[in-house]
Amino acid sequence: MNEGQFEHILDLVQDDLKRKVTQLRKPISARQRLAICLRFLATGDSYKSFAYSYRVGKSTIVGIVPETCEILWRKLQPLYMPVPKRKDWETTAEGFLNRWQFPNCIGAIDGKHVVIQAPPNSGSVFFNYKHTFSVVLMAIVDHMYCFTVIDVGAFGSCSDGGIFARSQIGRQMDSNELDIPPYQQLPGAPEIGKLPFVAVGDEAFPLKINLMRPYPGQHLCEGKRIYNYRLSRARRVVENAFGILAARWRIYQRRIQLQPQNVDKIIKATCALHNFLQKTSQSAQMTQTNETVNAQESAVSLQDMQMKGCHASHEAINTREKFQHYFNSEAGSVPWQRTSCFGNV
Repeated sequence: MNEGQFEHILDLVQDDLKRKVTQLRKPISARQRLAICLRFLATGDSYKSFAYSYRVGKSTIVGIVPETCEILWRKLQPLYMPVPKRKDWETTAEGFLNRWQFPNCIGAIDGKHVVIQAPPNSGSVFFNYKHTFSVVLMAIVDHMYCFTVIDVGAFGSCSDGGIFARSQIGRQMDSNELDIPPYQQLPGAPEIGKLPFVAVGDEAFPLKINLMRPYPGQHLCEGKRIYNYRLSRARRVVENAFGILAARWRIYQRRIQLQPQNVDKIIKATCALHNFLQKTSQSAQMTQTNETVNAQESAVSLQDMQMKGCHASHEAINTREKFQHYFNSEAGSVPWQRTSCFGNV
């Protein structure tokens, strides 16, 4: 984050961060409150070390960080992660087609367990399948690695399959509340007919009309392997987004030792800040399409979810078959897909 970006954020939040001057003490300025919070998120250092660095009490730092995160989310979300409308989905779909060669795609979806310190008196509520305590972040990401929609706060103890079904994203997708555009023909293939706009996920997610996943199994025919490659290539953006998030905000490089309600505030703030930096940093906008961000692998507090696909509807299965046919047709194939799948054979 450069100085100009910091000043822009300060302009947005300073009125909410200001504290009144009293006879007893001079309050910590809005600038310093923001600096403390951003540095805490960027370094992942402990409250104790920050109290020493800034010459303020630990209890003061404990109050500043979650409060500032809450304000950052409230101010940045409407500007840099607004609720998507139909036109926004159409813009994203055009981006996925041009940049990732996947038509009718409104985003890539994934979820992560964010590892936290065991909350006192919480029992097994936050205890997940990896024997750690966590809250869950689920997100849909656009073609430029920005978070379009996030869902934060599910208990780690919930089954991963149940997390998606009960998440706001899952419920809205099932009830057609996301304002997804109507069915549309794929470029150059009117014979296939109109297909729905879809999000792309890995094998952990269920196959649905608006959610495509890979074909399961090891011994697949050529057409299905090419479909899986094309889907994986588009889905990679969500993995990269989580990698960029963890690289920028090193709070994710260790177990987060805060109360769950404060962890939720940190997750929301860092996702909003991530979008702000993606949209205002020239280097972020110029990220190459073949770039893979590996920082996620070292992100101690970001763990994969393990869900199992459920029985799919006939229409969802038919939709995947049509995408598979398209990717293996003259209209929908790309020159490098066979080499990427099978090598120089």
